[in-house]
Amino acid sequence: MSRPPIGTRADYRWFTAIPTRWMDNDVYGHVNNVTYYSWIDTAVAQFLIEQGVLDLATSAEVGLVVETQCRYFAPITFPDLVTCGVRCGRLGTASIRYEIGIFRNEEQEASAEGHFIHVYVARAEQGRSVPLPARLREAATRLLLPGG
Repeated sequence: MSRPPIGTRADYRWFTAIPTRWMDNDVYGHVNNVTYYSWIDTAVAQFLIEQGVLDLATSAEVGLVVETQCRYFAPITFPDLVTCGVRCGRLGTASIRYEIGIFRNEEQEASAEGHFIHVYVARAEQGRSVPLPARLREAATRLLLPGG
């Protein structure tokens, strides 16, 4: 089974910069894998907040993460600047697959790529999914890849 090629900045639709911190490095001299998941979560949350579709305190519908993955290609180390590119790989009735490219400094090829899937639920009753709110669907559509 062949793996998909490593993504480039041109493969993503929206970007946010995140500085690395001294504490991100592990004993092996590079950023620890758990930090990548934090960047992925932060990038998507930042997109949703900037688009006005997520209010952390009052949004009636919220996305719960039901699946995650990250593939690593090249190390990142403090004091690198990370840029996360976000795109939408799939837009369903009640779910979205966000795909994130993590880029080191000004590099064009991703150092890591990950995804997570949000299933949307009513904040007050999180037992079953709900349709994506219209404003969220509109914002996510701008990130959508062809065929998603």
